[in-house]
Amino acid sequence: MVSLLPNPALPSDPSAHMVVCGDDGLAHRLASELRGVYREQVTLVVPPAGRSVRQPMVGRARAVSAALLDRVVTAVNNRGGGGSDDTLAPGERVLEAAEPTEAVLAEAGVERAAALALVYDDDETNIRAALNARRLNPRLRLVLRLYNRRLGQHIEELLDQAAELAGGAAAGRAGGGPGGGGAAGADISTTVLSDADTAAPALVATALVGTSKVVDAEGLLLRAVERRPPGPGEVADPGLCTLALLSATSNDPAGAEGAEDSGDQGPQLLPDAAAVAAATGRGTVVLEQLSYSGPPLPVGRGGPPFASLFSRRLRWSLAGLAAAVLALAVALAVVTRDNPLHATYVTLLDLFAINEPAHNKSPGRQVLQLLSMVVGLLLLPVLLAAVFEALGMFRTASALRKPPRGLSGHVVLLGLGKIGTRVLTRLRELHIPVVCVEADPEARGVAVARRLRVPVVIGDVTQEGVLESTKIHRADALLALTSVDTTNLEAVLYARSVRQDLRAVLRLYDDDFAKAVYRTLRTAHPGAVTRSRSVSHLAAPAFAGAMMGRQILGAIPVERRVLLFAAVVVGGHPQLEGRTVGEAFRAGAWRVLALDTAVRGNAGAAGVAEAPGGGLVWDLPDTYVLRAGDRVVLAATRRGLAELLGRRARSAT
Repeated sequence: MVSLLPNPALPSDPSAHMVVCGDDGLAHRLASELRGVYREQVTLVVPPAGRSVRQPMVGRARAVSAALLDRVVTAVNNRGGGGSDDTLAPGERVLEAAEPTEAVLAEAGVERAAALALVYDDDETNIRAALNARRLNPRLRLVLRLYNRRLGQHIEELLDQAAELAGGAAAGRAGGGPGGGGAAGADISTTVLSDADTAAPALVATALVGTSKVVDAEGLLLRAVERRPPGPGEVADPGLCTLALLSATSNDPAGAEGAEDSGDQGPQLLPDAAAVAAATGRGTVVLEQLSYSGPPLPVGRGGPPFASLFSRRLRWSLAGLAAAVLALAVALAVVTRDNPLHATYVTLLDLFAINEPAHNKSPGRQVLQLLSMVVGLLLLPVLLAAVFEALGMFRTASALRKPPRGLSGHVVLLGLGKIGTRVLTRLRELHIPVVCVEADPEARGVAVARRLRVPVVIGDVTQEGVLESTKIHRADALLALTSVDTTNLEAVLYARSVRQDLRAVLRLYDDDFAKAVYRTLRTAHPGAVTRSRSVSHLAAPAFAGAMMGRQILGAIPVERRVLLFAAVVVGGHPQLEGRTVGEAFRAGAWRVLALDTAVRGNAGAAGVAEAPGGGLVWDLPDTYVLRAGDRVVLAATRRGLAELLGRRARSAT
């Protein structure tokens, strides 16, 4: 049954609107992003209130002080029905439906919509709805949330092929879709994204001081590096370009990310040269191109390494016995003046007590035989221990590892769900030691941890002794990424009591609540580095940009703001077409970073050196004139991207 919640503020003409279907906070955050940033009309399809997984707290501010931390925890526990008193925002229509069936999609106006986002937590639900939506509207721009990346690639190809056979893709490229004003060739029919993949780099970068923020998509490997203000006599390296000026308090653990709340100057995104030169005492975020030139990574052989078959003590024992046997063989060769090979053979016979007694031999030969027998007696238990250790290692090769005794400087990761698994993979790619905690032994990330040979503690982190078993007192950082907010908050508070200076990052469902918890922890522990992150807040900009028909390459968080990287065809955008790179740059909104020479073969004729083999040119001169057929990579703020690539002009504010 579909129930419609009327919204008098919604315009009567529903044409060229956008539809968002989901069952968690990402759907609400995405709808808010489309309304507030891109000024779009949105139809939101959500489950009935009683069947919703979690009800968001839209537009509800929480100013929580250190003295009221108990009220923060109470707010999380009692959050189940907090969305009933929220009024509908202008430009929004809400449909309540248990599942996105074909009838529900038709009721939402998919046949006339410009774009549809399917962000349910279940991959099968999103795929089924996408197939129905493609049949209803072949020209519809689809954005799917899928955790399975390999399946997502096949689904994307399938839906694009269906659109081409129906003639919708060609019409969409020519006209930008219903109501579209996008550039020719800029729109794409289907985009598959994962909130876990979008948020994982930001969570990893937040936990590790000095770790770069990386965007990797379609062969692009970009790195945003935070740099402290240059000292006296130092010259700052601008890299490819300066993406942002950090807030004045970014170097202060108690003030980081809090400049907007304390009245200090906040981060400035995409500053011009004058602003960068005038900024003193402020850190910067610069862009670098990352390339790997080292040796290839070793290929795993599928089994445990040889060194792990035997303990260090056993290996030293075997080495000592081998040295003793060698010494006895040399001594026997010297005493008996025998051939070294034959002396070694005789020593081994004495070692295993299968040689004839040396009754009539010289005293030296008799002493050496007795010593060989003693060494043989010592060798037998060592060999037996080696056999037991090898069998035990093979038996437990598929079992979970326990944290080593001397482990230190590691990252403690709580939760091996979708987000935790992606973060674990990223940490291991950076060769960072990790210890995981998971309450469910059948969680999807447990198998990944076993394959990566990462220590895992199975247990409830809120129970006494579980967090201690991860060596939290010697850890460098704590990542609390479970799906339960109270568990994450309790774990961080307990870790703070164990170690005051521990870097902590906790995942919270609602961004407003995350801000409130951050302010409270910052006030209570001014000397510690604490970050609170909402996955929906980190992922929503990329989903919203894809719904606008742009190819979003990635997003980089700068304190509590987000920079988007997009690939755009210049044609159809008067802010870019016919302008030089310097003229097209708008401070605080967008900046052209690179030119894709694979799109135009005559880039060199215009004064731009074509990349070897066709690729991206990063050192574009400011005098290069952008032409309609050029495809460029640009960095933009959310509002800047909305103004540059929005389907309708934004009203002046």
